[in-house]
Amino acid sequence: MTSAFRLPPQPPTPATEPRLDPNAALQTLDLTKDYGDGMGLTTALDLTIGAGELIMLVGPNGAGKSTFLGLASGMLESSSGWAFIQGHPAGTVEARAALSYLPDNPVLYDDLSLAEHIEYVARLHQTVDWEEYADDLVEMFGLTDRADDLPSRFSRGLKQKTGLILG
Repeated sequence: MTSAFRLPPQPPTPATEPRLDPNAALQTLDLTKDYGDGMGLTTALDLTIGAGELIMLVGPNGAGKSTFLGLASGMLESSSGWAFIQGHPAGTVEARAALSYLPDNPVLYDDLSLAEHIEYVARLHQTVDWEEYADDLVEMFGLTDRADDLPSRFSRGLKQKTGLILG
């Protein structure tokens, strides 16, 4: 039987690569992605982002911003190097549990209301006592009056807010 999941590249060993920063929320070591057409993240990237630190990726189309996010989240396989989320190789169960990813177009079920989406995700993750926290999030995002509405009727911005709530 073959696995449906790809194993990430072996992380560096202390003898071959710099030590991982124990305070890093995200750390990359010699990370590259070459699509073969000169596009992607073609210059090796060493980056450390501390817990609670905010960054902004700025660059023209094709500069590698989306590629970097795909590599950092483990959704893309690197050509070389490694990415770590809270010390865990990107793409591993531990790394995935430590982050949320909001795509341009969040995947939402057309037949579930916002409230039903929240309950579905909470139950999927076996979250206990989630109702009050969910209500607070819905209120914080200004969607209290839309909780029973279907996301298929939401604008792109409301779908993004829904994705953030579910994240």
